[in-house]
Amino acid sequence: MLSANRIRVVLLAMVLMAVPRVYAQKDFLTPNEVDQVRMVQEPVARIKLYLQFARQRLDQLQSIMAKNRPGRSGEMRQLLEDYTSIVDAINTVTDDALARKQDLTAGPAAVVEGEKKFLDVLGKIQASMPRDIDMYDFELKEAIASTGDSIELANQDLSDRGQAVASKAEQEKKKVAEVNAGEAKLGGSAAPGVAASEAAAADAAQPARKPPTLYRPGEKPPDK
Repeated sequence: MLSANRIRVVLLAMVLMAVPRVYAQKDFLTPNEVDQVRMVQEPVARIKLYLQFARQRLDQLQSIMAKNRPGRSGEMRQLLEDYTSIVDAINTVTDDALARKQDLTAGPAAVVEGEKKFLDVLGKIQASMPRDIDMYDFELKEAIASTGDSIELANQDLSDRGQAVASKAEQEKKKVAEVNAGEAKLGGSAAPGVAASEAAAADAAQPARKPPTLYRPGEKPPDK
């Protein structure tokens, strides 16, 4: 079972499926890396490219740690966030390829091999307890959890994972259809209960009617 803290914004994953129209990849990829992704259409090749980018982030992380200089925590936090986004992108590419019935035979093995090494690097960083770890502890734990979950996904049977992807996509389509149907039903007319409420308010605004009387105008009832 995937860890609870790995709940991700599904929208990011869905838009990344549209690569080469890359979702805000400027946030976690350099412009040059974005261009490289756009040039690679085959899913396994794209996965391996993302693995290369993830490896580079960890290399940069280790290089910064070795310097032990003040103010490094911000850089480390950003690198960890970028790394986690790249790992998420790898899983999105895999799911998109499965949805499109593309060949992914060599993909899972490459992911497991690469990410096990990544997990080892991250684990060593955590175990070393750097002096400023409190400044990026959350991002480090997220990176570790993301990598573990990604390895777990890569070890799943591709057929089973493909069925899960198809089922999820179908559920999303049904939800969208339900929302659209609800909006269409309400379009051009007041929402249920609104008309009745407005009518009641209009009645309340009318002056109260006097009870009927048998006396002629100017005639008063006798004193009791």
